[in-house]
Amino acid sequence: MDIATSPPKVLLIGIQLAKITDIEMQDSLRELKRLVDTLGYSVIGSLTQKRSSTSEALVVGEGKLREIAQWTGGPGEVAKVVVRKKSKAAERFDEIDEEELEEETAVPPVEARAEIVIFDCELSPSQLRNLESALAVTVLDRTGVIIEIFSRHARTRAARLQVEIARLTYLAPRIRETGGGEDRQGGGIGGKGAGESSSELDRRHIRDRIKELKVELENVQAESALRRNRRVGENSVALVGYTNAGKSSLMRAMTGSEVLVADKLFATLDTTVRPLHPLTVPRILLSDTVGFIKQLPHDLVASFRSTLEEALNANLLLFLVDAADSTFREQLAVTRQVLGEIGALELPCRLILNKCDRLSEAQKAALRLEFPEAILLSTRDKKDLAGLREVLLRFFEDGMDEERLVVPYHVQGAIGEIRRLMRVLDESYDESGVTLRVRARKEDLARVRERFQLD
Repeated sequence: MDIATSPPKVLLIGIQLAKITDIEMQDSLRELKRLVDTLGYSVIGSLTQKRSSTSEALVVGEGKLREIAQWTGGPGEVAKVVVRKKSKAAERFDEIDEEELEEETAVPPVEARAEIVIFDCELSPSQLRNLESALAVTVLDRTGVIIEIFSRHARTRAARLQVEIARLTYLAPRIRETGGGEDRQGGGIGGKGAGESSSELDRRHIRDRIKELKVELENVQAESALRRNRRVGENSVALVGYTNAGKSSLMRAMTGSEVLVADKLFATLDTTVRPLHPLTVPRILLSDTVGFIKQLPHDLVASFRSTLEEALNANLLLFLVDAADSTFREQLAVTRQVLGEIGALELPCRLILNKCDRLSEAQKAALRLEFPEAILLSTRDKKDLAGLREVLLRFFEDGMDEERLVVPYHVQGAIGEIRRLMRVLDESYDESGVTLRVRARKEDLARVRERFQLD
């Protein structure tokens, strides 16, 4: 492959705190690698270190920092702001020490060095600055990677606005001083006083831009709320779960819609609502929501709150997990935590153990014992999909009443509305009009009776 077009080489760094086990650390690094793969970068290695906290200036210890610097070709220490002038003898001794260090330390060749170092934790602005100074390459944290993925995958206007707000909120405190942080206008005698530095001006522009974006987003959200209000009273089911759990695949299989399906993290950022196919009476709407992930940035959760509210307005939540993933229990806990933040955990729900075609019969039996109420399925198995369809139909019909409605021949529009909102079990005709035996929700029955003055 041509070096000019080759993907950036990335080194992953995991910080293992006291409460994190070795297995959890490796699982977290594997997930970070998948995030990096989604960006199209090439992971060339990973390093870990046990630390008591991530609040220190360099996150890692001095020895580990020098080890990481061997992968990047950096100095391995933070550049000093004030440099004291040394004597010629001291400079000569430093040159001898550097020559000995070069002989002892094997530095990878330039073509094999990491161009980006990514930490599997959140870094403060000062930590980022210190690490980039010591490593001489771009340093990112987990939050920065997730926001970059969201930026690339946002398609609709709402998603682009939401991601841009989160990106700018993340970027504002991390703006570097440019040109030594010089003032835009000079001070001193006869001067106009100290003006804004370049970084201060950039931060103000970002704050102003965030305000503009929030106004735009409020207008878009008002339109979305209007569409949701039109669906009030309809049966709705929301698919929720970890990213890449198979929500979009199930959405396509159950509705026949051409939603995007890709083996990538956060391939879906926009809420899609489609009716169950073949159509049911009354129809059941299925919505596909944005996926979750461990340590999902709070700014993204806040920005996508209106998108997540699609789940809050649903009659039923389907918690989808990838049963073939050994970490799905932790992923389910993350899903519940995020939904708890928007108050959606009080809604009725069903657990879907997806991708069961990748499991052995013994593994399926063990899952049935552990999760007796769960639905095991594969989106590739038509019988499994038909079974889920029956589960959804039973859920909504259990809350319905069976009654008879008599519609006089002169009443127009009533039968069409009844067929749209209710399940017609049978109908007959006599001199008084059309008699229909229906199953429907109490509120729909009351609404139709009041609107068309039916007995």
